[in-house]
Amino acid sequence: MMAARAVAEAVRTTLGPKGMDKMLVDTLGDVTVTNDGATILGEIEVQHPAAKIMVEVSKTQDDEVGDGTTTAVILAGELLKRAEELIEKNIHPTLIVQGYKKATEKTIDILSKIAMPVKVDDDKNLQKIAFTAMNSKASVGVQDFFADIAVKAVRQITEKRGDKYLADIDYIQVVKKQGGSITDSALIYGVIVDKEIVHPGMPKRVENAKIALLDAALEIEKTEFDAEIRINDPNQMKAFIEEEGRLLRDMVNKIKAAGANIIFCQKGIDDIAQHYLAKEGVVALRRVKKSDMEKLSKATGGRIITNLDDLVASDLGAAKVAEERKYGEEKLMFVEGCKNPKAVSVLIRGGLMRVIDEAERTLHDALCVVADVVEDGRIVAGGGAPELEAAKNLRGYASSVGGREQLAIEAFADSLEAISRTLAENGGLDPIDILVELRALHEKGEIWAGVNVLEGETTNMKNAGVVEPLAVKVQAIKSATEAASMILRIDDVIASAKTAGAPKMPQRPGEGGAGEFE
Repeated sequence: MMAARAVAEAVRTTLGPKGMDKMLVDTLGDVTVTNDGATILGEIEVQHPAAKIMVEVSKTQDDEVGDGTTTAVILAGELLKRAEELIEKNIHPTLIVQGYKKATEKTIDILSKIAMPVKVDDDKNLQKIAFTAMNSKASVGVQDFFADIAVKAVRQITEKRGDKYLADIDYIQVVKKQGGSITDSALIYGVIVDKEIVHPGMPKRVENAKIALLDAALEIEKTEFDAEIRINDPNQMKAFIEEEGRLLRDMVNKIKAAGANIIFCQKGIDDIAQHYLAKEGVVALRRVKKSDMEKLSKATGGRIITNLDDLVASDLGAAKVAEERKYGEEKLMFVEGCKNPKAVSVLIRGGLMRVIDEAERTLHDALCVVADVVEDGRIVAGGGAPELEAAKNLRGYASSVGGREQLAIEAFADSLEAISRTLAENGGLDPIDILVELRALHEKGEIWAGVNVLEGETTNMKNAGVVEPLAVKVQAIKSATEAASMILRIDDVIASAKTAGAPKMPQRPGEGGAGEFE
């Protein structure tokens, strides 16, 4: 338990708008400065097996909903701390786990009842959600700017399937380039491809681009088996070379006949083919990543073709402009002005690479929370308000359960209050005074009363515009409870003597079995 709680304590000070940063230094001396819980726990070197479970909690939270990693880890640490107190009172861990399970179900039920619905086109509330997610990050002064980008990007890639909306943020490409300032970052209604045009004779800008997406090599393929061609006449050699050239010219003619004026090729393009394409005024880029090809297909409406013979005009994608632009030493191809792109790109600029990296983490959180709300459509206020409301209701529920499980449910309620307490501590406020005041407000029926760290007082967080997705809170509570329950059920740590794939060591007579107790 101590190992798991130590991990929670490590990230505790990063929670909230006034949370502190951590400087992570790896073995090579590279430095990362961040207060993003997922990044800290992802980079941290953890040896203890119980502590690794806490790292998994943050990873699950980040993969599932993209935000609330610090909350989940703090909550898991607090649940273990309260459980330890109960174990000292001779309450069996299994009873504590059962109590925590009931408390989790009740908490999710309470939060679902008090959650507020949000419509997909409610830009004002979506921006508030993005702003709240970024408020604790080191992006002071650009939250509004990034919140606007996040909402527009998610709205653009949202698709309706049946009655539900789906927002897959994998179709939002984030490209980082050093130079300029953070406010030079921009949302591109199209795709940025990190490749150069293959031939200097090709135009650098194409308007009204007709885009061919090829998953086929524009070169003469070698035979699959070893072959030997014997030539004993110079004319045969000439004919052989001419035939190669003719085949490549035919490939280029097929592309031209389909009406394409720019091609993105996932494989290689022969030098002779490049020459013919340049003569025809067709722009070509080769060795484009598969993920970029999929985004280009989503953005331009083009189909990825695996055989050149199948290429027809209807397979081509369309964009207003495709242009190569230079940033520092690197060249990027911008495909923008797509009609209704279902894949978009965000170009992040900044003076320092560390600033750009932190801006990317900030934007990732904003994109995730907006996508969560678009898909789920429910929000709650922040500042520890929903946790306090759930804690108040849980105490009433605990007395109806009775028995020793009642104590576990009450311990769960106390653990939920740790979020408000931590926010107050990190904001330099007195956590006891704040908690007493908040409990009194919730008893009076003010369900959205929480800690306003920036003002240094308790306030109605909904009116203050601090809102979070319900999905983030629910996932944090589920992950934290599962991790705490798993650790509680472990009564011994045993070092296994078996190593995968290693030969079994012969034992002397009288030596121990397969394991050794630590």
